[in-house]
Amino acid sequence: MVQTKKIGLYVVIVFVLYTIITSPDRAADLVQVGFEGISSAAHGVGEFMTQLVN
Repeated sequence: MVQTKKIGLYVVIVFVLYTIITSPDRAADLVQVGFEGISSAAHGVGEFMTQLVN
């Protein structure tokens, strides 16, 4: 089972590196979308906590 996880991790790493090398613009867009999602989630949690305190 551990070997399967290691192989899966290596496959994901190779895929990510391949994607970055062959299409850096697309990879940058995906990273930006991810960070925007995290930022929106954090903003939503902050608003919820503010409303909870008030």
